[in-house]
Amino acid sequence: MKFKDLAIYLDKLEKTSSRNEMTVILADLLKKLSADEIDKTVYLVLGQLAANYEGIVLNLAEKMMFRVIAKAYSVTAEKAKELFKQKGDIGVVAQSLAKEKKSSLDVNEVLERLLDIAKDSGEGSQERKVEKMADLLSNLDPLSARFVSRIPLGRLRLCFLDKTVIDALSWMAKGYKSVKNQIEKAYQVLPDPGILAKNIKEKGLEKATKNVFPQVGVPVLPMLAQRLKSPKEMIVKMGRKVSVEPKLDGLRLSIHFKKGKNGFIKAYTRNLNETSWMFPELKNIGSQIKADEVILDSEAVGLDEETKKMVDFQTTMTRRRKHEIEKAALKTGIEFFVFDIVFKDGQNLMEKSYLERRGELEATLTSGKILRLIDYELTDNPEKINAFYQEKVKQGYEGIIVKNTEGYYVPGRTGWRWVKMKQVESAKSRLSDTIDCLVMGYTVGKGKRTGFGVGQFLVGVLDPTSRKASRGEGNYKTVTKIGTGLTDEQFRELKKRLVPLEVKEKPKEYEVSKLLIHDYWVYPKLVVEIAADEITKSPSHTAGLALRFPRLVRFRDDRKPEDTTTLAELKKLYEMQRK
Repeated sequence: MKFKDLAIYLDKLEKTSSRNEMTVILADLLKKLSADEIDKTVYLVLGQLAANYEGIVLNLAEKMMFRVIAKAYSVTAEKAKELFKQKGDIGVVAQSLAKEKKSSLDVNEVLERLLDIAKDSGEGSQERKVEKMADLLSNLDPLSARFVSRIPLGRLRLCFLDKTVIDALSWMAKGYKSVKNQIEKAYQVLPDPGILAKNIKEKGLEKATKNVFPQVGVPVLPMLAQRLKSPKEMIVKMGRKVSVEPKLDGLRLSIHFKKGKNGFIKAYTRNLNETSWMFPELKNIGSQIKADEVILDSEAVGLDEETKKMVDFQTTMTRRRKHEIEKAALKTGIEFFVFDIVFKDGQNLMEKSYLERRGELEATLTSGKILRLIDYELTDNPEKINAFYQEKVKQGYEGIIVKNTEGYYVPGRTGWRWVKMKQVESAKSRLSDTIDCLVMGYTVGKGKRTGFGVGQFLVGVLDPTSRKASRGEGNYKTVTKIGTGLTDEQFRELKKRLVPLEVKEKPKEYEVSKLLIHDYWVYPKLVVEIAADEITKSPSHTAGLALRFPRLVRFRDDRKPEDTTTLAELKKLYEMQRK
């Protein structure tokens, strides 16, 4: 398919607000693609160059894109910047400057050229990237230029994610969404929408989605815990003896280990980012693993090198700065607490019970200095669960995880397989957990805060079941504004993160009351963890609920916007605090 033909579909998708209409348009596009181009097209319509876990990005920031536009269309960078300020969209700027022409580049050629730009590194690479991107844009028609120029900034503006692709694949295969659950189950084990689409096109629906095994080097979507307050209710919900494990305040990591000549060690966060570069300690884990290939579920926890005590999540995450890894490692060591195993030497363990997986884990892993097998206790006594919780909190853990001993490893937060019980952050707090929220906008503030550039910021939660959400609108509903409880350093860090995300108009994914006026809206990307004393009913926030005395706990770089707390979960927390 020529890219100019794909651009016509992208234009239709951008102009469509109905989720169902988007699905039908996308399905029609997928039907017309060959097996050789369907995977590449799926990545492009998602604004990506490959699956998320591959971590392939263009590294062309906004300022560099002004230079790209200038070189591609023979204008100055200042002119490109001025047009961007007027239009608020680099794609519209490129489209307005591009000349009508017969563009002959096909989808595969465009992706190959973008991949070449992304992989260019070393001395002089920034200049080469600008040259190559400018050359690509100059060879595209105006409509194609609009969409291709948006990709480097991660703002394709089509307002859908992998789940819409899954719906479209179901529609492509059957003419309706009835098999989307079957496709989604395969996606949970192999979260690569491009490969999934290619397999369905080549093998047919049944062969492509049945008996999908985990693959070492491809992250499995993680299993998540539900929330319950009462140990007695946990026993009732799970209906049998349970396993109780300590809950750590660390970074959830899926560790992939392959031995041999072509071996490797990779570590993926719960939002599928590959982060093994953050943890040089992992290169020494081979002696602790009795297997050729294995996928382990773990929590990376920082340890203060002087006190040898566990540090909080934010301290552990100081390693995200690549140029400071060695310095951070000297100050804060890392231990990996392993609590599950999903694959070993060709065997899919996801459909084994918790106890069977635990037995396999103990036979596979030698607990040591780097990898530590997490402790657990089996019980059907609520009092013992509570005693275990109190003991672990005193030892510095965040709380406990209670697990159904017969439960399979099922990605996502479904059923009563895992339940968490966390330490309450404040003595006044009636909440049993913190809340993951999306930052939607902010005001610049007054007085001292004008120096930070942020006075208050607005956050919301996800409501994927609302009527508007089905049309691609109002997916996120507001729950609170936060302007106190931040340190000076947090205010500065917040501003630094928000500036690149600023957009001229309110994203259509946001449902916000007209009473909540902000200086800047931001693109849906930044997730924060929020603590509060309680949840109250609210007529001014579109969630219908609000957080009382909210405070920023930390930035959640391991969360994607779709991983935020849902409105249904917030309502459940509201009911739990009243018990």
